[in-house]
Amino acid sequence: MTTSVSIRLLFAVCLFFVACAGAEQDGHGHSHDSGPEGNQAKLVTGQGDFIFSWDQELTAAFPEDAREFEKDMHGGFNEDPETGIVYTGIPGYGLCAISPDLLQWTRIGTDERLKDNIHGIVFFVHNGEKRLAVAQEGKRVMVLDLQGNVLSEINKPTGKEFNFAPANEFFASEDSNFGVTDVTYLDGIIYATHGYSKGDFVLTIEEKDGKWDWGSLAWGGKGDQPGQFQTAHGIYAHDGYLLVANRAAQQIVKFTKAGEFVELMPDIPPGTLVCNVSYKVEHFFFNGLSPIDSTQKSAPVYAHTGEKVVSTIIPGDLDIPVLTNIHQVWPHLITQEDGSQHLYLLVHGWNKGKFAVLKLES
Repeated sequence: MTTSVSIRLLFAVCLFFVACAGAEQDGHGHSHDSGPEGNQAKLVTGQGDFIFSWDQELTAAFPEDAREFEKDMHGGFNEDPETGIVYTGIPGYGLCAISPDLLQWTRIGTDERLKDNIHGIVFFVHNGEKRLAVAQEGKRVMVLDLQGNVLSEINKPTGKEFNFAPANEFFASEDSNFGVTDVTYLDGIIYATHGYSKGDFVLTIEEKDGKWDWGSLAWGGKGDQPGQFQTAHGIYAHDGYLLVANRAAQQIVKFTKAGEFVELMPDIPPGTLVCNVSYKVEHFFFNGLSPIDSTQKSAPVYAHTGEKVVSTIIPGDLDIPVLTNIHQVWPHLITQEDGSQHLYLLVHGWNKGKFAVLKLES
Protein backbone atom coordinates (compact mmCIF):
# COMPACT_ATOMS: atom_id res chain seq x y z
CA MET A 1 0.00 0.00 0.00
CA THR A 2 1.40 3.39 -0.92
CA THR A 3 2.00 6.11 1.61
CA SER A 4 -0.66 8.40 0.07
CA VAL A 5 -3.31 5.63 0.21
CA SER A 6 -2.42 4.92 3.85
CA ILE A 7 -2.85 8.58 4.78
CA ARG A 8 -6.21 8.77 3.02
CA LEU A 9 -7.40 5.61 4.81
CA LEU A 10 -6.28 6.94 8.21
CA PHE A 11 -8.08 10.22 7.54
CA ALA A 12 -11.29 8.38 6.65
CA VAL A 13 -11.14 6.32 9.85
CA CYS A 14 -10.69 9.49 11.93
CA LEU A 15 -13.72 11.09 10.29
CA PHE A 16 -15.76 7.99 11.06
CA PHE A 17 -14.96 8.13 14.77
CA VAL A 18 -15.66 11.87 14.95
CA ALA A 19 -19.06 11.29 13.36
CA CYS A 20 -19.84 8.49 15.82
CA ALA A 21 -18.92 10.71 18.77
CA GLY A 22 -21.18 13.45 17.46
CA ALA A 23 -24.06 11.00 17.18
CA GLU A 24 -23.80 10.27 20.91
CA GLN A 25 -25.65 13.52 21.66
CA ASP A 26 -28.94 14.32 19.95
CA GLY A 27 -30.39 17.75 19.20
CA HIS A 28 -32.43 17.91 22.42
CA GLY A 29 -29.57 17.43 24.84
CA HIS A 30 -30.51 13.79 25.50
CA SER A 31 -27.55 11.45 25.16
CA HIS A 32 -27.40 7.86 23.98
CA ASP A 33 -24.94 5.99 26.16
CA SER A 34 -23.37 2.76 25.01
CA GLY A 35 -24.93 -0.34 26.54
CA PRO A 36 -23.18 -3.52 27.70
CA GLU A 37 -19.98 -4.09 25.70
CA GLY A 38 -21.01 -1.21 23.45
CA ASN A 39 -23.53 -3.37 21.57
CA GLN A 40 -26.63 -1.36 22.41
CA ALA A 41 -27.35 2.31 22.89
CA LYS A 42 -29.06 3.19 26.18
CA LEU A 43 -31.47 6.07 25.80
CA VAL A 44 -31.32 8.63 28.59
CA THR A 45 -33.04 11.93 29.27
CA GLY A 46 -32.42 14.88 31.58
CA GLN A 47 -29.49 17.04 32.59
CA GLY A 48 -27.01 17.49 35.42
CA ASP A 49 -27.62 15.33 38.48
CA PHE A 50 -30.99 14.10 37.19
CA ILE A 51 -30.47 11.96 34.09
CA PHE A 52 -32.79 8.97 33.78
CA SER A 53 -33.16 5.80 31.72
CA TRP A 54 -36.18 3.49 31.35
CA ASP A 55 -36.08 0.58 33.81
CA GLN A 56 -37.85 -2.08 31.78
CA GLU A 57 -37.60 -4.77 34.47
CA LEU A 58 -39.42 -2.72 37.10
CA THR A 59 -41.93 -1.51 34.52
CA ALA A 60 -42.68 -5.14 33.59
CA ALA A 61 -43.52 -5.93 37.24
CA PHE A 62 -46.95 -4.42 36.55
CA PRO A 63 -49.46 -7.20 37.35
CA GLU A 64 -50.28 -9.42 34.40
CA ASP A 65 -53.99 -9.66 35.25
CA ALA A 66 -54.21 -5.84 35.28
CA ARG A 67 -52.76 -5.28 31.82
CA GLU A 68 -56.16 -5.10 30.15
CA PHE A 69 -56.93 -2.12 32.41
CA GLU A 70 -53.63 -0.29 31.97
CA LYS A 71 -54.97 1.72 29.04
CA ASP A 72 -57.46 3.39 31.40
CA MET A 73 -54.90 4.55 33.99
CA HIS A 74 -55.66 8.08 35.13
CA GLY A 75 -54.37 8.55 38.67
CA GLY A 76 -51.25 8.81 40.74
CA PHE A 77 -49.14 7.47 43.60
CA ASN A 78 -48.39 8.04 47.26
CA GLU A 79 -46.33 6.08 49.76
CA ASP A 80 -45.77 5.14 53.35
CA PRO A 81 -42.42 6.78 54.19
CA GLU A 82 -41.78 4.29 56.99
CA THR A 83 -42.13 1.11 54.90
CA GLY A 84 -41.57 2.44 51.38
CA ILE A 85 -44.77 0.76 50.15
CA VAL A 86 -46.31 2.71 47.27
CA TYR A 87 -50.08 2.91 46.74
CA THR A 88 -51.93 3.51 43.47
CA GLY A 89 -55.21 2.69 41.76
CA ILE A 90 -55.99 1.04 38.43
CA PRO A 91 -59.51 1.76 37.07
CA GLY A 92 -61.50 -1.45 36.71
CA TYR A 93 -58.90 -3.41 38.70
CA GLY A 94 -58.64 -1.75 42.09
CA LEU A 95 -56.35 -0.36 44.75
CA CYS A 96 -52.76 -1.68 44.72
CA ALA A 97 -49.77 -1.73 47.05
CA ILE A 98 -46.35 -1.88 45.39
CA SER A 99 -43.44 -3.32 47.38
CA PRO A 100 -40.55 -0.97 48.29
CA ASP A 101 -38.33 -2.60 45.63
CA LEU A 102 -41.15 -2.06 43.07
CA LEU A 103 -41.08 -5.74 42.09
CA GLN A 104 -44.34 -6.96 43.68
CA TRP A 105 -47.87 -5.61 43.26
CA THR A 106 -50.68 -6.64 45.63
CA ARG A 107 -54.32 -5.77 45.15
CA ILE A 108 -55.87 -4.69 48.46
CA GLY A 109 -59.51 -4.47 49.45
CA THR A 110 -62.55 -6.13 47.93
CA ASP A 111 -64.94 -3.18 47.94
CA GLU A 112 -66.27 -2.64 44.41
CA ARG A 113 -65.94 1.13 44.86
CA LEU A 114 -62.15 0.70 44.71
CA LYS A 115 -62.49 -0.24 41.04
CA ASP A 116 -63.72 3.27 40.25
CA ASN A 117 -60.91 5.56 39.13
CA ILE A 118 -58.67 6.68 42.00
CA HIS A 119 -57.74 10.06 40.55
CA GLY A 120 -55.73 11.14 43.60
CA ILE A 121 -54.45 9.34 46.69
CA VAL A 122 -52.62 10.12 49.92
CA PHE A 123 -51.13 8.02 52.71
CA PHE A 124 -51.24 9.58 56.17
CA VAL A 125 -51.04 8.84 59.88
CA HIS A 126 -53.94 10.14 61.98
CA ASN A 127 -54.14 9.61 65.75
CA GLY A 128 -51.42 6.98 65.43
CA GLU A 129 -53.27 4.97 62.75
CA LYS A 130 -52.09 4.57 59.17
CA ARG A 131 -54.72 5.52 56.62
CA LEU A 132 -55.31 6.19 52.94
CA ALA A 133 -57.64 8.74 51.38
CA VAL A 134 -58.67 8.53 47.74
CA ALA A 135 -60.34 11.07 45.45
CA GLN A 136 -62.67 9.50 42.90
CA GLU A 137 -63.69 12.26 40.50
CA GLY A 138 -67.43 12.40 39.91
CA LYS A 139 -68.01 9.87 42.68
CA ARG A 140 -66.67 10.41 46.19
CA VAL A 141 -63.75 10.76 48.60
CA MET A 142 -63.06 7.71 50.77
CA VAL A 143 -60.90 7.13 53.84
CA LEU A 144 -59.50 3.59 54.09
CA ASP A 145 -57.35 1.45 56.30
CA LEU A 146 -54.30 -0.22 54.75
CA GLN A 147 -56.27 -3.41 54.10
CA GLY A 148 -58.57 -1.47 51.78
CA ASN A 149 -61.56 -1.37 54.13
CA VAL A 150 -63.69 1.74 53.72
CA LEU A 151 -63.90 3.70 56.98
CA SER A 152 -65.72 6.76 55.65
CA GLU A 153 -67.32 7.79 52.36
CA ILE A 154 -67.58 11.54 51.79
CA ASN A 155 -70.04 12.50 49.07
CA LYS A 156 -70.82 15.72 47.22
CA PRO A 157 -71.42 18.69 49.55
CA THR A 158 -74.95 20.04 49.79
CA GLY A 159 -74.00 23.71 50.08
CA LYS A 160 -74.33 24.15 53.84
CA GLU A 161 -70.92 22.90 54.96
CA PHE A 162 -68.43 25.70 54.42
CA ASN A 163 -67.56 29.11 55.82
CA PHE A 164 -67.00 30.22 52.23
CA ALA A 165 -70.04 31.56 50.43
CA PRO A 166 -68.88 30.83 46.83
CA ALA A 167 -68.47 27.12 47.68
CA ASN A 168 -71.85 26.91 49.38
CA GLU A 169 -73.56 28.71 46.52
CA PHE A 170 -71.95 26.42 43.97
CA PHE A 171 -72.85 23.14 45.68
CA ALA A 172 -76.38 24.30 46.47
CA SER A 173 -76.98 24.82 42.74
CA GLU A 174 -78.72 22.07 40.75
CA ASP A 175 -76.08 22.58 38.05
CA SER A 176 -73.15 21.74 40.31
CA ASN A 177 -71.01 18.64 39.90
CA PHE A 178 -68.53 16.79 42.09
CA GLY A 179 -65.18 17.30 40.37
CA VAL A 180 -62.78 16.22 43.12
CA THR A 181 -59.29 15.59 41.73
CA ASP A 182 -56.78 14.98 44.55
CA VAL A 183 -56.29 14.78 48.30
CA THR A 184 -53.54 15.43 50.82
CA TYR A 185 -53.28 15.50 54.62
CA LEU A 186 -51.81 18.09 56.97
CA ASP A 187 -52.13 18.45 60.75
CA GLY A 188 -55.30 16.40 61.16
CA ILE A 189 -57.14 17.66 58.09
CA ILE A 190 -57.64 16.16 54.63
CA TYR A 191 -57.50 18.77 51.87
CA ALA A 192 -59.23 18.01 48.56
CA THR A 193 -58.92 19.87 45.27
CA HIS A 194 -62.14 20.28 43.30
CA GLY A 195 -60.76 21.34 39.94
CA TYR A 196 -62.79 19.45 37.35
CA SER A 197 -65.58 21.93 37.77
CA LYS A 198 -66.71 25.52 37.46
CA GLY A 199 -66.55 25.37 41.24
CA ASP A 200 -62.76 25.39 41.42
CA PHE A 201 -61.98 25.09 45.14
CA VAL A 202 -59.87 23.54 47.85
CA LEU A 203 -62.18 21.83 50.35
CA THR A 204 -61.46 20.29 53.76
CA ILE A 205 -62.49 17.04 55.43
CA GLU A 206 -62.22 16.46 59.19
CA GLU A 207 -62.59 13.50 61.55
CA LYS A 208 -65.03 13.33 64.44
CA ASP A 209 -65.57 10.21 66.52
CA GLY A 210 -63.86 8.03 63.92
CA LYS A 211 -65.87 9.31 60.95
CA TRP A 212 -64.70 11.78 58.33
CA ASP A 213 -66.91 14.46 56.78
CA TRP A 214 -66.69 17.96 55.33
CA GLY A 215 -64.97 20.61 57.41
CA SER A 216 -65.87 24.29 57.36
CA LEU A 217 -62.73 25.60 55.61
CA ALA A 218 -62.78 26.12 51.85
CA TRP A 219 -61.22 28.65 49.48
CA GLY A 220 -60.50 29.46 45.87
CA GLY A 221 -63.01 29.79 43.07
CA LYS A 222 -62.46 30.09 39.35
CA GLY A 223 -60.30 33.09 38.40
CA ASP A 224 -56.83 34.51 37.93
CA GLN A 225 -56.47 36.40 41.21
CA PRO A 226 -54.09 35.19 43.95
CA GLY A 227 -55.79 32.29 45.71
CA GLN A 228 -58.10 31.49 42.80
CA PHE A 229 -57.74 28.59 40.39
CA GLN A 230 -57.94 27.52 36.80
CA THR A 231 -58.23 23.77 37.40
CA ALA A 232 -56.90 23.05 40.88
CA HIS A 233 -55.61 19.59 39.98
CA GLY A 234 -53.01 18.13 42.38
CA ILE A 235 -52.45 19.05 46.01
CA TYR A 236 -49.43 18.17 48.14
CA ALA A 237 -48.46 18.96 51.73
CA HIS A 238 -44.83 19.93 52.25
CA ASP A 239 -43.01 21.53 55.17
CA GLY A 240 -46.23 22.74 56.81
CA TYR A 241 -47.65 24.29 53.63
CA LEU A 242 -49.93 23.19 50.83
CA LEU A 243 -48.86 23.20 47.19
CA VAL A 244 -51.59 23.22 44.55
CA ALA A 245 -50.94 22.40 40.91
CA ASN A 246 -53.06 25.06 39.20
CA ARG A 247 -53.03 23.28 35.86
CA ALA A 248 -54.50 25.59 33.23
CA ALA A 249 -52.75 28.58 34.83
CA GLN A 250 -49.40 26.73 34.55
CA GLN A 251 -48.64 27.35 38.22
CA ILE A 252 -47.75 25.71 41.50
CA VAL A 253 -49.35 27.80 44.24
CA LYS A 254 -48.24 27.77 47.88
CA PHE A 255 -50.81 28.22 50.67
CA THR A 256 -50.85 28.11 54.44
CA LYS A 257 -52.97 25.37 55.96
CA ALA A 258 -55.59 28.06 56.62
CA GLY A 259 -55.86 28.76 52.88
CA GLU A 260 -53.86 31.97 52.80
CA PHE A 261 -51.98 32.60 49.56
CA VAL A 262 -48.20 32.66 50.05
CA GLU A 263 -46.47 32.65 46.66
CA LEU A 264 -46.07 31.04 43.26
CA MET A 265 -43.23 28.64 42.59
CA PRO A 266 -40.85 30.42 40.18
CA ASP A 267 -39.31 29.15 36.95
CA ILE A 268 -42.07 26.91 35.62
CA PRO A 269 -41.52 26.71 31.84
CA PRO A 270 -44.32 28.43 29.86
CA GLY A 271 -46.85 26.02 28.44
CA THR A 272 -46.46 23.46 31.25
CA LEU A 273 -49.90 22.28 32.35
CA VAL A 274 -48.79 21.22 35.83
CA CYS A 275 -50.76 18.21 37.07
CA ASN A 276 -49.10 17.24 40.35
CA VAL A 277 -46.11 17.98 42.54
CA SER A 278 -44.10 15.91 45.04
CA TYR A 279 -40.76 16.10 46.85
CA LYS A 280 -37.73 13.87 47.39
CA VAL A 281 -33.93 14.21 47.70
CA GLU A 282 -34.20 17.95 48.34
CA HIS A 283 -36.00 18.57 45.04
CA PHE A 284 -39.54 18.95 43.84
CA PHE A 285 -40.68 16.75 40.97
CA PHE A 286 -43.65 17.67 38.83
CA ASN A 287 -44.96 17.00 35.35
CA GLY A 288 -46.95 18.67 32.66
CA LEU A 289 -50.01 16.98 31.22
CA SER A 290 -48.82 17.01 27.61
CA PRO A 291 -45.84 18.09 25.48
CA ILE A 292 -45.35 21.84 25.55
CA ASP A 293 -44.16 22.02 21.93
CA SER A 294 -43.66 19.88 18.82
CA THR A 295 -40.07 18.96 19.77
CA GLN A 296 -41.15 16.96 22.81
CA LYS A 297 -42.12 13.31 22.37
CA SER A 298 -44.05 13.29 25.65
CA ALA A 299 -45.10 15.53 28.46
CA PRO A 300 -42.12 16.91 30.43
CA VAL A 301 -41.07 16.06 33.96
CA TYR A 302 -39.03 18.59 35.95
CA ALA A 303 -36.60 18.37 38.85
CA HIS A 304 -36.84 21.72 40.65
CA THR A 305 -35.02 23.19 43.63
CA GLY A 306 -37.95 25.37 44.62
CA GLU A 307 -36.22 28.28 42.91
CA LYS A 308 -35.33 26.90 39.48
CA VAL A 309 -35.59 23.92 37.15
CA VAL A 310 -32.39 21.86 37.19
CA SER A 311 -33.45 19.07 34.83
CA THR A 312 -36.07 18.59 32.13
CA ILE A 313 -36.85 14.90 31.72
CA ILE A 314 -38.74 13.74 28.61
CA PRO A 315 -39.87 10.11 29.09
CA GLY A 316 -40.95 10.00 25.45
CA ASP A 317 -37.29 10.15 24.43
CA LEU A 318 -36.82 6.73 26.03
CA ASP A 319 -39.06 4.95 23.49
CA ILE A 320 -41.58 3.86 26.12
CA PRO A 321 -44.60 2.52 24.19
CA VAL A 322 -47.73 4.73 23.99
CA LEU A 323 -46.52 7.18 26.65
CA THR A 324 -47.32 10.75 25.58
CA ASN A 325 -49.45 12.46 28.22
CA ILE A 326 -48.55 12.12 31.91
CA HIS A 327 -50.90 12.36 34.87
CA GLN A 328 -48.42 12.08 37.73
CA VAL A 329 -44.75 11.38 38.46
CA TRP A 330 -43.73 10.09 41.89
CA PRO A 331 -40.10 10.01 43.15
CA HIS A 332 -39.22 6.84 45.05
CA LEU A 333 -36.03 5.64 46.75
CA ILE A 334 -35.00 1.97 46.68
CA THR A 335 -32.50 0.84 49.29
CA GLN A 336 -29.61 -1.11 47.77
CA GLU A 337 -27.76 -4.06 49.31
CA ASP A 338 -24.99 -1.76 50.57
CA GLY A 339 -27.53 0.45 52.33
CA SER A 340 -27.39 3.28 49.82
CA GLN A 341 -30.54 4.60 48.21
CA HIS A 342 -31.23 4.98 44.50
CA LEU A 343 -33.80 7.33 43.00
CA TYR A 344 -36.53 6.16 40.64
CA LEU A 345 -39.48 7.98 39.08
CA LEU A 346 -42.84 6.22 38.82
CA VAL A 347 -44.82 7.50 35.86
CA HIS A 348 -48.60 7.33 35.66
CA GLY A 349 -49.57 7.94 32.06
CA TRP A 350 -52.85 9.23 30.75
CA ASN A 351 -55.01 9.14 27.58
CA LYS A 352 -53.60 5.81 26.38
CA GLY A 353 -52.65 4.68 29.85
CA LYS A 354 -49.19 3.58 30.86
CA PHE A 355 -47.18 2.68 33.94
CA ALA A 356 -43.41 3.11 33.65
CA VAL A 357 -40.39 3.34 35.93
CA LEU A 358 -37.40 5.58 35.23
CA LYS A 359 -34.02 5.01 36.89
CA LEU A 360 -31.52 7.71 37.87
CA GLU A 361 -28.32 7.29 35.88
CA SER A 362 -26.11 9.95 37.49
